[in-house]
Amino acid sequence: MKAFRLALCAAAAVGTFAGAFCPGTVHAETVKIAWIDPLSGLMGALGQNQLRSWQYAADLANQQNWSGNGTKFEVVGFDNKVSPQESLTILKQITDQGIRYVAQGDGSSVGMALQDAIAKYNDRNPGKEIIYLNYAAVDPDMTNSKCNYWHFRLDANSDMKMEALTSYLAKDSNIKKVYLLNQNYSFGHQVARAAKEYLKRKRPDIQVVGEDLHPLAQVKDFSPYVAKIRASGADTVITGNWGSDLALLIRASKDAGLTTNFYTYYAGTTGVPTAMGASGADRVKVISYFAPNDGNPKTSAVLDGFKKKYNDDFFNADVYTGIAFLAKAIKTSGSAEPAKVAKVMEGMTVDGLNGPIEMRKTDHQAQQTLYVTTWVKADGKKIKYDQENTGYGWRTDVTLEPHLAAQPTSCQMKRPAS
Repeated sequence: MKAFRLALCAAAAVGTFAGAFCPGTVHAETVKIAWIDPLSGLMGALGQNQLRSWQYAADLANQQNWSGNGTKFEVVGFDNKVSPQESLTILKQITDQGIRYVAQGDGSSVGMALQDAIAKYNDRNPGKEIIYLNYAAVDPDMTNSKCNYWHFRLDANSDMKMEALTSYLAKDSNIKKVYLLNQNYSFGHQVARAAKEYLKRKRPDIQVVGEDLHPLAQVKDFSPYVAKIRASGADTVITGNWGSDLALLIRASKDAGLTTNFYTYYAGTTGVPTAMGASGADRVKVISYFAPNDGNPKTSAVLDGFKKKYNDDFFNADVYTGIAFLAKAIKTSGSAEPAKVAKVMEGMTVDGLNGPIEMRKTDHQAQQTLYVTTWVKADGKKIKYDQENTGYGWRTDVTLEPHLAAQPTSCQMKRPAS
C-alpha cells in the first residue's frame, strides 16, 4: 500500500489529486481575488486602470510561478460605485461564491466598512476566513485604532505621506501661504489635520490661508474652489484629492490660469496627467511609493509590458506588491488558506518596484520607500516615460527611505488562537 501511495503521489504531483493523497503536498490551484472598486461613474476610468493593474500583476505571477508551486491567481472585478453599502452587498456575493481574498482601495469610507464586515464574518466563520488586501484606502485609523488581523495595507497611510511631504516642502523658503482642499470624508479630514499639525511643527511661519472640504465624486465644476484659492493669495495647495476630483480641480485651475503650486498624493492617477498637460509642468508634485523614471529595470519591464498589453499607464506599484506578498506567503506556508497565509505574511518582506517592503507585524502597515516627484517635460532619457501620451512625466526629486515616513501605531492587534 505504501508503494502504491508513493507511486500515486508521483503520478499526481502535477494534478488535482496530489493534496488529497499525499500529505504535505500542495497541488496547483487557482486563487481568486475579488477586486471591489468603481468601474462606472466619475471614478470609473481610474477603476478600470486599477483592475487591469491587478490582473496584469497576477498574470506576471502566473507566468513566472511566483508561488513556487504552480498556484495561479485570478482577479475578478466588482463595481461598487464608491459606495460602502454597495461594497457590503458585493462582499455577501463573494462569500457565497467562496472567494477568500478581497482587494480594495478607492475610498477609506469603503475600506473601513469592508474591514469591519470582514472581521465580523471571519469571527462567525472559522475555517472560511477572508483576507483584505488594501492598496489605496489610506486613513491612518485603519492601522491604528481600527486595526484588524485580516487587513493588510499595501500603500503608505496618509500620515506617513504627509510626514514625508511636509519634510520636503518645509525646505522651500518660497512657500508662505498654503490652501487645503480635500474630499469630505475620513481620508480628506485626515489629510487636512495632518497638514496643519505637521506644518506647524516644521514650518510655523507658513500660514494656512484657506481650507475646504467638498463631496466625494460629486463635484463637476471646481471653478468656485479655484476662485477661492486665487482670492486667498495662496502660493501652494495641498490636496489629497484623487480620481476625477483631482483631474477636474487641475483642469479648472488650468482654465482659470491659476499658477499656484500643487502638492498632491494622486496627481499620477488616471485623467489627471491629461488635465494638467504643459500647464502643470514644474509646479505639480506627488508624494507616493512609485518613481517611474528612476531607471529601475524591473519597473521599466512592468511599464513597457502594461503599455503594450493595454495601451495604458501602470502606476499602481503596490498592486505588484500585493501579489508578491500573497505569492510569497503561499510559497512559505505551503498553503493558499487565508489563515495560514495571514500568519506568515505578518512581518514578511518582499522585493517591490521600490525596493524591499516590510509588512509590519504590529499593525499590518507596509513600510516602504517613498518619493517626491515633479511633473516635467519628458526628454526620452532621464524622463523616459511620459503619462497619458502628454509628453510630460515624473522627475524624481527626492527618495525617502522607509524610516523617514514611519509612524508609531496605537494598534492593539488581536490575533486568532493558534
